[in-house]
Amino acid sequence: MPSKNLLSNLMNAIKLSEQRGKKSCVVEGTSKFIGRVLAVIQKSGYIGEFEFIDDGRGGKLKIQLLGRVNDCGVIVPRVSVGSAQIDQLATRYLPSKDIGVLVISSSKGVMSHLEAREKKAGGVAVAYVY
Repeated sequence: MPSKNLLSNLMNAIKLSEQRGKKSCVVEGTSKFIGRVLAVIQKSGYIGEFEFIDDGRGGKLKIQLLGRVNDCGVIVPRVSVGSAQIDQLATRYLPSKDIGVLVISSSKGVMSHLEAREKKAGGVAVAYVY
């Protein structure tokens, strides 16, 4: 049975599988939001392809790992951030200015903090990966 916080379950599975040196991981419990978060992480180059497996009980995600994730996690409580405060939040959760990505959910969609800065869009910071 998957946990109630699907995003936390996803990030924990990725982190532990990367630490063990696995090439892929399977995560139970999915949603459209989880798929969009994975697309942002994939676009940033931290994971490979991912696919949805329908098992009739909420589904599973199979994620190909590239060995690039050092740490990842969920930002709890979720922090509302304006476009001007994105850099402050990035220095709080990421080790360096050029390393890592914050996942931000806004009215314009789920995007990385770099895209949000370009579009001058604020939103809610939900996760980080580096």
